[in-house]
Amino acid sequence: MDLQTITYLVVGASFALYIGIAIWARAGSTSEFYVAGGGVPPVLNGMATGADWMSAASFISMAGLISNLGYGGGLFLMGWTGGYVLLAMLLAPYLRKFGKFTVPQFIGDRFYSKSASTVAVICLLAASITYIIGQMTGVGVAFSRFLGVTKETGIYVGMGIVFAYAVFGGMKGITYTQVAQYIVLILAYTVPAVFISLNLTGNPLPQLGLGSNLSGQDVSLLAKLDQVVVELGFGKYTTSVPGNSTLNMFVYTMSLMIGTAGLPHVIMRFFTVPKVSDARSSAGWALIFIALLYTTAPAVAAMAKMNLIGTVNAGAFTKADIYATESALEYEKRPDWMKRWEKTGLLKWADKNGDGRIQYYNDKSKNPEFLAKAEAAGWKGSELTVNADIIVLANPEIALLPNWVIALVAAGGLAAALSTAAGLLMAISAAVSHDLVKGVFAPDISEKNELLAGKIAMACAIMVAGYLGLNPPGFAAGTVAIAFGLAASSLFPAIMMGIFSKKMNKEGAIAGMIAGLTVTMVYVFAHKGIFFIKGTEFLDLFGGKPDFFFGISPNAFGAIGALVNFAVAFIVDKMTKEPPEHIQQMVENVRIPRGSKAVDGAH
Repeated sequence: MDLQTITYLVVGASFALYIGIAIWARAGSTSEFYVAGGGVPPVLNGMATGADWMSAASFISMAGLISNLGYGGGLFLMGWTGGYVLLAMLLAPYLRKFGKFTVPQFIGDRFYSKSASTVAVICLLAASITYIIGQMTGVGVAFSRFLGVTKETGIYVGMGIVFAYAVFGGMKGITYTQVAQYIVLILAYTVPAVFISLNLTGNPLPQLGLGSNLSGQDVSLLAKLDQVVVELGFGKYTTSVPGNSTLNMFVYTMSLMIGTAGLPHVIMRFFTVPKVSDARSSAGWALIFIALLYTTAPAVAAMAKMNLIGTVNAGAFTKADIYATESALEYEKRPDWMKRWEKTGLLKWADKNGDGRIQYYNDKSKNPEFLAKAEAAGWKGSELTVNADIIVLANPEIALLPNWVIALVAAGGLAAALSTAAGLLMAISAAVSHDLVKGVFAPDISEKNELLAGKIAMACAIMVAGYLGLNPPGFAAGTVAIAFGLAASSLFPAIMMGIFSKKMNKEGAIAGMIAGLTVTMVYVFAHKGIFFIKGTEFLDLFGGKPDFFFGISPNAFGAIGALVNFAVAFIVDKMTKEPPEHIQQMVENVRIPRGSKAVDGAH
């Protein structure tokens, strides 16, 4: 059976499973729609949390980023996993004990202000909509490559699938669908990794294969990879730091960490369990399920890098002199996987020196001796462009694995993107229907009408997400990290202060959220060339200098925005009236670790 047919069968079967679960787990009340009735067992909630949290960025992009950056790419592993631990230990149990449906509802009640809730909704929408662009883009990439349709068609199909199980099932349908999606995505990620680790090192465990010797050679995989990338003019794989800035790497890691802890769609998962103790338990299970993928990612990244260079520049594996012409792959003899990925536009070749061969090296190397040798060999610049997003999806094809493994990877990539997209849409829907419609504009709305409003809000959110996936704005396309920065600079500080500072008042929280979100968005927009005045880029207001703030990149600026948020909040707090006594007592009660009784701000 050919690859295309197998892919259709595997992906089609997974979609049928998701829709079937949604039909079985239809939401019949607002409680089931928003928090799955609060009755999800910890193990299943941990699995659903893993699927919700491991987005297309984790499944498709992370290993590619590590593959491109080497050691420096570890900041994504440290930031995302560290952020999850921060969320599980510091926030989730207390938020579950508070007993509300959404993050804006917590902020509104804790800071006794509908204005605070409304500002939180704006922050949530900014982070969630930015994040969802990456998920819809991932859906388009996977569909366009594996199902032979255009990216646009792929996004439309993805919208339809999410609509089927998210709008009708709500959080209940999403939760049990995400359990199935986790199983699909983890098998899709680990099975190819096991095959490739066996091929390269003889070790079936990728985590151990990463530190093992190459099969038949007395050299480790990482040592060989270091040798190969240095010969091609790149920095050492095991020591390279992005932009040669450890400060930026540190701040980037912190931004991802606290951004992860502030992501509303992940926090909502902890509202779905019966008790506070179950929130802690499900957090532990989720960490185990997440670790299966995250401990595999570095091995996938390194092995994919090795296979890619081995395909394009086989001479680099057999001798140090990579400049010999026979070491470059003839374009007409390129393997089938390269031909297939070229159709997506994510892999490109330009014959700069007209020799009909593919030269892949670092033409921006700062080593003059290396560049002199490359020029003497007749090279006119690196000719191969490989988008980081294809590393995981193309890896089984590069390694010549069976067709069913390639089809499984396609289903896994789609499961990762769709599961997170559904969680984000649920967060958006709840913010609009529960926090704005019921909380601000129509407090007396019936449960039936609130449920209808939630479904309409989600349907609208799906259409907006689809539109942004089809027409991604320049500032957010492919920059999922910006969503973490927005959550880090706005929601995380407000949640932390709401739990651990009983003296923090509504004026401080509102001012902090606005300040943190604003300064982060200004910095991001400035670097992404958003037009402020017709014909004049906003960046020009800063003298046209990128990363002007101590060399910190826009994707890492969320941590700085969070510091601004905290600083402004405490300054304003000191200048205004402290919270009412019953609010301070509520905060004290929330922090008591025993018991599962929900608390609120009522007198």
